[in-house]
Amino acid sequence: MSRIWEDLLTERDREVLKKGGFGKSRGLGAKPCLMIIDPQYNYVGEDKPLLEQLGQWPSACGADAWSGIRKIKKIMEIARSKKVPIIYTRQVQKKSRAFDAFQKKVDRAGKDDYYLDGHKGTRIVEELAPLEEDVVVEKSYSSAFYGTPMVTYLNTLQIDSILMTGGTTCGCVRATTVDAITRGYNLAVVEDCVFDRIQISHKATLLDMWMKYCDVISSQEAVEYLNK
Repeated sequence: MSRIWEDLLTERDREVLKKGGFGKSRGLGAKPCLMIIDPQYNYVGEDKPLLEQLGQWPSACGADAWSGIRKIKKIMEIARSKKVPIIYTRQVQKKSRAFDAFQKKVDRAGKDDYYLDGHKGTRIVEELAPLEEDVVVEKSYSSAFYGTPMVTYLNTLQIDSILMTGGTTCGCVRATTVDAITRGYNLAVVEDCVFDRIQISHKATLLDMWMKYCDVISSQEAVEYLNK
């Protein structure tokens, strides 16, 4: 499997990875879930080039997100057929963005309501709409483990492994991945099922997670794992 971050590496970087022994496979267990991080209109936007929609959806990832969503949908179908739990997260503020730490770093003048519960932007895209038996965890910060009952849900379902998908790679996917590993879960990020709005952030974050925290696999490998 060719790696998406290969073009970023210097010769020194390659030697560090080789001699430092980074990137060893962590492996997955026998009781997985499929986790989909924030597949909402705010962070997905429309299925067209990113720069053509930022006026409407300033936090979107555009066509790259939709490419990932189509692959996530295929994995979802396999997961459902195998009775593998599907867990969504939804990034939402309830009444005010006053406690939204991210707002201090971005200018979203005139679009504050996009991030408040009830706006279309906070809804999960129809293509990945959850079913009654799926779990939807609402969160207000990057990690799906911070201030949520995520651990209780995973423990109740007896989950030992997470297939990680959704967005954004360098934000909520990374934060949730690190917190999951810290709590002892095996985890694989599905490379072509995560997305970001900044290409170098996407590549560098996948490299960083592969080096130190989790496996990074393709959607085909995820399907093969579920079919076992």
